[in-house]
Amino acid sequence: MKHSRILHSGVLALSLLASSVMAAVSPEEAAQLGTSLTPLGGEKAGNADGSIPAWDGGLPTNAAPVSNGFLGDPFASEQPLFTITAANAEQYKDKLSPGQMAMFKRYASTYKIPVFKTHRSVAVPQAIYDIAKRSAVQTQELDDGNGLSNFADTHYYAFPIPKNGVQIVWNHITRYRGGNNRRHIAQAMPQVNGSFTPVKFDDEVAFPTDMTDLEKEKGANILLYFKQRVTSPARLAGNVLLVHETLDQVKEPRMAWLYNAGQRRVRRAPQVAYDGPGTAADGLRTSDNFDLFNGAPDRYDWKLVGKKEMYIPYNSYRLDSTKLKYADILKPGHINQDLARYELHRVWQVVATLKAGERHIYAKRDLYFDEDGWQAAYADHYDGRGQLWRVGEGHAEQHYQQQVPIYAMEALYDLIAGRYIVLGMRNEEKSGTQYGFKASAADFTPAALRNEGVR
Repeated sequence: MKHSRILHSGVLALSLLASSVMAAVSPEEAAQLGTSLTPLGGEKAGNADGSIPAWDGGLPTNAAPVSNGFLGDPFASEQPLFTITAANAEQYKDKLSPGQMAMFKRYASTYKIPVFKTHRSVAVPQAIYDIAKRSAVQTQELDDGNGLSNFADTHYYAFPIPKNGVQIVWNHITRYRGGNNRRHIAQAMPQVNGSFTPVKFDDEVAFPTDMTDLEKEKGANILLYFKQRVTSPARLAGNVLLVHETLDQVKEPRMAWLYNAGQRRVRRAPQVAYDGPGTAADGLRTSDNFDLFNGAPDRYDWKLVGKKEMYIPYNSYRLDSTKLKYADILKPGHINQDLARYELHRVWQVVATLKAGERHIYAKRDLYFDEDGWQAAYADHYDGRGQLWRVGEGHAEQHYQQQVPIYAMEALYDLIAGRYIVLGMRNEEKSGTQYGFKASAADFTPAALRNEGVR
């Protein structure tokens, strides 16, 4: 009887362990990557009517001229195939999100979606494709998807052949961003009449795999290091945010610090997470609205709805043009949609529902992820009453010179307030994104913030 109890306990323990760790895919299944699937897990074939072409390797590194980090537009000569407006939106409803339909209703006379020919531009370096294939067979979920196991030595595309919603979210979080990079960007929060004052940032992102002086043990649970310095307006200039982004944020929460230039003090900043207010955002976005979604997934249940075809912002080089001023882009209610570009692509739809007992200003989030690069394209946000509140759009482009799928800008529209926020604009800045800088772990410590914060 004693032996039976011990055996029963062992079986129960193994059962509980199995429920908390989801196995990676088999080598046979991973062999689809690069054959029937793209190397990152998208469907390689086009759709039935040819409106979505087959993936043929993405944009080449010389797709257009690049000057000081600013990209030329490989598709500058193309014109829209058609334009969706409030008048004809119903006939395209099956390929639009509820948020897009709400935008047509809210801004019936000005909001439009110009639809262009589809180009599957996503490409990353071969070394990253190889890493994704390794991730597929070794990365596992921990704690119902709150963390990752066997991932520290791969670091990109945790689940290129996903089995559930949270795995797709992890692909977005762990996607390739070009390694260490710097950028000068602007954020704006236009008033209802369109007036705005830009907030400008210097951002730096560094990765443990690209920091030679970081001890392996200290970087084992680190996804990335992020530092953001405000350069204008004068009342905010010199403030600096430092984030150590962890992989398992339940086991080891995100670590963040703020340097306040006025006080000349460095403080821990636990509010830089979940629905804490976004930096200098006038209350128009949460911390986890950055990148359309970032941070720990633990407060939500993530349901995989499936894959569908949608018109999403894509190849948005016109919005990134140095010929534009910010005033050309930022208009009352929404950005200048004449400068936007949308294409038909396959996306994964994932619905996040707030868990019982958890707190967040968004009770539900409906997200759509591009199958080729795993980058979120849309995010609809619902309040506690179930009302659609904010609509997020990620205007994607391929940084072909570095083989990096990224955002030209992110927009988040508040349907109730009639205002919005745009983050990531570079049009009037002194240079585009700079890749490959040498990062030291010592530069991403609280002690280094004071030097960063000198006015």
